[in-house]
Amino acid sequence: MHTDPGFLQILWFVLIGILWAGYFILEGFDFGVGMLVKVLPRDTVEKRMTIHTIGPVWDGNEVWLLTAGGATFAAFPNWYASAFSGFYLALFLVLAALIIRGVSFEFWGKVDSDRWRNGWEWAMAIGSGLAALLFGVAWANFIHGVPMGPQHVVHATLLDLLHPYALLGGLTTLTLFFAHGCGFLALRVKGELEQRAAALGDLATPVAALLTAGFLVWTLVDQGWPAKVVIPAVLTAVAVVTTAMLSRNRRAGLGFGISSVSILLLTATFFAALFPNALPSTTSSAYDLTLTAASSSHYTLTVMTIVAIIFVPVVLAYQAWTYWVFRHRLGRDDFEGPVTPVAVLEHLSGGHAH
Repeated sequence: MHTDPGFLQILWFVLIGILWAGYFILEGFDFGVGMLVKVLPRDTVEKRMTIHTIGPVWDGNEVWLLTAGGATFAAFPNWYASAFSGFYLALFLVLAALIIRGVSFEFWGKVDSDRWRNGWEWAMAIGSGLAALLFGVAWANFIHGVPMGPQHVVHATLLDLLHPYALLGGLTTLTLFFAHGCGFLALRVKGELEQRAAALGDLATPVAALLTAGFLVWTLVDQGWPAKVVIPAVLTAVAVVTTAMLSRNRRAGLGFGISSVSILLLTATFFAALFPNALPSTTSSAYDLTLTAASSSHYTLTVMTIVAIIFVPVVLAYQAWTYWVFRHRLGRDDFEGPVTPVAVLEHLSGGHAH
């Protein structure tokens, strides 16, 4: 039986990895800022500043997750089906966290009440933190393997997925995204809030680096130190340590860039550990779900490739334009007095005088 994946199967495996990396980089700082809402801001104006750094872009960043899920369903339907057979409840919890978080952005400013806003701030922080944790838990289970028989049905409960290695993976993504959010916030705001975000980043980045290094070592031991995993793992460790050093030296822009690279390399480590499988089995290696077995037909992959070549550049250009429009740093003067989205945009574009 032919088990080696073909060119298009490898191509779509790599493209799905890129989609996940884009999601973790962009939504990673979203999660981080969401968690910081209950940590850094000291008054309502600073909370507005914090939320507005990601307000215009967070829902666009979610598209990367939807596209990654859709691409997996279309290119590797058996991978999608097997994952949901054992991760259904875990993925439902992720979805619930994302919904609670999304609703909190929309509802936070609807009522002029401290109690109302405090409740939605907690929803924002908890939803962001829970999603950041659970994504790490899920991917740690993907690369470690799950109990799976010859029909590629996963026989695992939610508690079975919460073993020490998976929990370490969750803590790794949680702290990594938290530190990533500190770096992003320090780039997007001015004044005292910027200084507090940078100072907290000084504390968070070494913790994230330590947990990431520990998770990577455990991953290499679990995988048997294959070269395909060693290379991206070592590069990831170097990147997270460099991020911590740059944070200490107040190199905010470069530090955020290297932090993004470290998340990219961590995602590459995930996919390198999986290849050539879509989902390994801890029951027996004979039951591993390979990319070949999980794949759609050659015709389907060909059509998907043509569609991706046409439309992906358009989507990337649009999202890049969105970030360019909302590139300005935010300060207290942008949010004092009556605030509406139109007023903020007019202020940032110099449409009115103070």
